[in-house]
Amino acid sequence: MKKYMIGRVIAACVALFLILTIAFMVVRLMPGSVYDDPNLAPEVVAMLEQQAHLDEPLLVQYAYFLKGVIFENDWGVSAKVEPGVPAFDILKRQIPYSLTINVGSLALALPIGIVAGTVAALHKNKAGDHVVSILVVLGISIPSFVFASCLQYFIAYKMGWFPIIFEPSKGTGMQIYSLMLPTIALSLSPIATIARYLRGELIEVLGSEFMVLARTKGLTQRQATIRHSFRNASLPLVNIVIPMFAHVLAGSMVIERIFSIPGVGGTLISSINTNDYSLAVATLIFYALISVLTSFVIDIVLGLIDPRVRLGGSSK
Repeated sequence: MKKYMIGRVIAACVALFLILTIAFMVVRLMPGSVYDDPNLAPEVVAMLEQQAHLDEPLLVQYAYFLKGVIFENDWGVSAKVEPGVPAFDILKRQIPYSLTINVGSLALALPIGIVAGTVAALHKNKAGDHVVSILVVLGISIPSFVFASCLQYFIAYKMGWFPIIFEPSKGTGMQIYSLMLPTIALSLSPIATIARYLRGELIEVLGSEFMVLARTKGLTQRQATIRHSFRNASLPLVNIVIPMFAHVLAGSMVIERIFSIPGVGGTLISSINTNDYSLAVATLIFYALISVLTSFVIDIVLGLIDPRVRLGGSSK
């Protein structure tokens, strides 16, 4: 297991380095300049670009960037979104909002999706199964921003049950309350995905030979399902639940804009639109770090659950 974990850590570090390199190159190759401003004299623009090493070749710029990141933990400062503020200081204020709605949506999706999938599997080809299947198709097919817009219009605007947009000036309780609608909007697709996968796995397990044996030993359908089938059917969910966090985090960018949430998604869009190089790269690395960490967690969890995974990884 030790060799397996070391290999996963090395692979994660290599992946982060490659993503960092690609993100830097793509952002720097975008048309325009961070100092494009008709109000600035050409001499001032030239001086600013010289200070930021933008007048150097791209590889030299990358060398300066890596030196700052590795030896000084310096990711640069924002030049347009919040001029003069270090990039990660901006993200530190915004990450809690993004994580709140994303973690909250998964915490809401897991129990509801598990219950829905179990009900559909136990009532296969019956009314309960058909209702869940219709809701699953809607949840997977309709984008989360459509759900968000509908909730914002009907629940917040028409009924007045929730704030229409995020209210940062209010207290902590009101802030959490105003984050409930975007959390619900983000949870609908994960609920449908979990229910669909669990239904398929449960139906397969319920028809297996060991379930028939469990019933012949006197266990009721409920007891056999809880003790045997649910445990076996839930293992494949690891492959979809953990990476679902990164997927939901990426999808929350639009939701944050709809509800005016000061999260990381809005910062990424603003930094790219304004060619704010340092902030754009720092934001992309944040998303990449989440994706790499989720992949790492999946590898470790699967290695702990299934010995064949870690033995296969350590034998090569």
